[in-house]
Amino acid sequence: MIEEPYRWVEAISNRREYIEHQLATGSPIAALTYNDGILFLTLSRERQKIFEIYDRIAMGVIGHPGDIERLRMAAIEVASTEGFTRSTSDVSLRRLATYSLSPALKTAFEQVYGAPYLARMLFAELGRKNERNLFIRIDYDGSIHTNGGSHLRTFEDFGVISGTTASTNAMEKFLRTHNFADGDLANALSVALDTWTVGNLTLGEEPREELPAPDQIAKHRAEQLANFVIEAAVLEQSARLPITYRVLGNAELEPFQRQN
Repeated sequence: MIEEPYRWVEAISNRREYIEHQLATGSPIAALTYNDGILFLTLSRERQKIFEIYDRIAMGVIGHPGDIERLRMAAIEVASTEGFTRSTSDVSLRRLATYSLSPALKTAFEQVYGAPYLARMLFAELGRKNERNLFIRIDYDGSIHTNGGSHLRTFEDFGVISGTTASTNAMEKFLRTHNFADGDLANALSVALDTWTVGNLTLGEEPREELPAPDQIAKHRAEQLANFVIEAAVLEQSARLPITYRVLGNAELEPFQRQN
């Protein structure tokens, strides 16, 4: 009986190691504020990684396709039910993450005889009126990371996810060195592409203090654009309809896709 807790801890450790290995090659996703809303961007070959969840909420996710779909549908169902039973203004990303998705992921992760979710999620909610945009990262074990604004943390106008901690940290460090929140969509696309490139460059590396050099970023970005397709969507403040989500079309992405 005394050994049982230790077996559980060992099982959890093995499970975490397995999931991290499965997610290690996931294509990074960057979401950042620009002067008319929020931009989501990643590069991919086939599978969709960016989704609309509700009127002012979007999600980017890496992981197993089946788990991605299950989590996407769960998020949509919770948000839609909240909007129907109360009102659309009552739908909150913070409530969705804290009271619904995080507990479900934590339970699945800790029940060692069941299958965990192989997924890492990034959510963004477009701020209303004078409110700041909210970015929340939810991991496979239910842990939550926000873009600040509380507990003495500086508010940041972005959120990122990637396959490894080193890659995620490099992307965040890169974005902290750039001013983009007041820029236009074209500037946001350029910054987001460089952020993705930094994340992709550092996927297989150990944590380090230095970021890749600008010429290294430009070279790798051009190489990857020759093999991958840009997937991007925005949540627009200027949208005339309550639904603010819009997938960017070829005409908007082609100038950046051809930079190779």
